Amino acid sequence: MEKSCILFCQCGAEVISSDKSEQIRTMLESLDADLFQLDDFCGIVLNRKDFVRAIDQKYTRKVMIACYPRAIKNMLAQNDLQLSVLEVINFRELSVSEIESKLKIDFSFAEGEPTKSTVESGLEVPAWYPVIDQPLCIDCGKCFKFCLFGVYSFAEKHLKVVNPLACKNNCPACGRNCPSSAIIFPRLKETGVLAGAEPGTEPQVKMMGTDNLISTLNQRSALRRNIFRAGLIEQAEQERNKALEELKNTSKGLLD
Repeated sequence: MEKSCILFCQCGAEVISSDKSEQIRTMLESLDADLFQLDDFCGIVLNRKDFVRAIDQKYTRKVMIACYPRAIKNMLAQNDLQLSVLEVINFRELSVSEIESKLKIDFSFAEGEPTKSTVESGLEVPAWYPVIDQPLCIDCGKCFKFCLFGVYSFAEKHLKVVNPLACKNNCPACGRNCPSSAIIFPRLKETGVLAGAEPGTEPQVKMMGTDNLISTLNQRSALRRNIFRAGLIEQAEQERNKALEELKNTSKGLLD
């Protein structure tokens, strides 16, 4: 017999508002389901792997209400974990009513009283760290060279996150330098590819004139991309310098 559960990440980084999180929680507590309220899934995959493995064994189908599915999938893979038959409902993009509708219509959860469990990560520090989308990673090593905090290894030209909690909170600088959009920061409050959205494709130029017109449009598009990339690199430098300054101030305070 198929056994299902609902996993609700209440996100310690507050990528959705506290009001929306509370509305989701209240809605879930009106469903007949095995409900697991997670204080922070980013921390749980690092520090509570036992819980993740137990859920995978006990339940046939898992429905998770969290951030971008791409972020969740790669976060699990990076930590050598799996949740088979996992469906992720994106609370960044869907309203509470849309989430409720999917749970009732798509996953057949009925109204009732849940069996509730609260699960904490047990971490004393923010679980802010990069997640690598390995199929997109081209192992160029740019993030490894850019990071000053020892988060990555680049042995034999293969990139790995080896010291995730050394990453500085609110510093996604290395990800802005990634040429293939392979780095994800699930706790990033801004939306988009860096936070875990699926990478888009460049719009195709339609055949609407002469070769000269198409060439001009392509040149303008390339120029815009270069300006955008230069802006990202500048932003990354600022974020890295800010994180480095905060680290220096913290170290100085401990020595005083």
